Amino acid sequence: MKIERNEGEWLRSNSKVFWGEIAPNDHVVQIYEDDEVFLDLLEGFVSGGFKAGDSVVVIATAAHLNALEFRLRALNYDLIYLQTQNLYIPMNANQSLEKFMVDGWPDEKLFNQMVSGILEKARKNNRTVRAFGEMVAILWGQGFQGATVELEHLWNKFCESEAFCLFCAYPKHGFTEDAHSSLMSICCKHSKIVAGWGKPLHEISYQLVEQKKAV
Repeated sequence: MKIERNEGEWLRSNSKVFWGEIAPNDHVVQIYEDDEVFLDLLEGFVSGGFKAGDSVVVIATAAHLNALEFRLRALNYDLIYLQTQNLYIPMNANQSLEKFMVDGWPDEKLFNQMVSGILEKARKNNRTVRAFGEMVAILWGQGFQGATVELEHLWNKFCESEAFCLFCAYPKHGFTEDAHSSLMSICCKHSKIVAGWGKPLHEISYQLVEQKKAV
């Protein structure tokens, strides 16, 4: 279930409807309580891309890549074929971080080189691209808050200039101290926020969206 803030109310819709209404340059974030909540939305994001004929890039942890693959195979997707056609491009998030992180900080030139290479491959035959990235969640979990915000900024620049939809997600347990402040620093970098949590954090996020809109 996806929940979005709109004109004073939280709107609920299933993932199929939600992803069908996403704009090409939207940058969406989900903060989730458990992997099943997260994987449900990621599955909808990826399978929706396949149905639309998009190229789908997934930069995730090995565990999440494996779990996603299991779900997609259960939906009878031929992942080997999709990968050979560059319609599905799975990448290990930890290995991807190593390509552009320098002394604990994302190097913009190296990051741009990596993402440009991915987009070039994904956009063959003028395909639309949608991407999921979990590298920010890894950095955040390691305590690199400043580097995380900088990486979100670099992603935003690519979304705006290259017109592709980006989805990222953070586990709720990464926001344990000063939740209001840390959530604000992440949420303000995104165009849409998905609520995947219980009431206490839901209320915090509700306030954050109001603050973001008022800026």
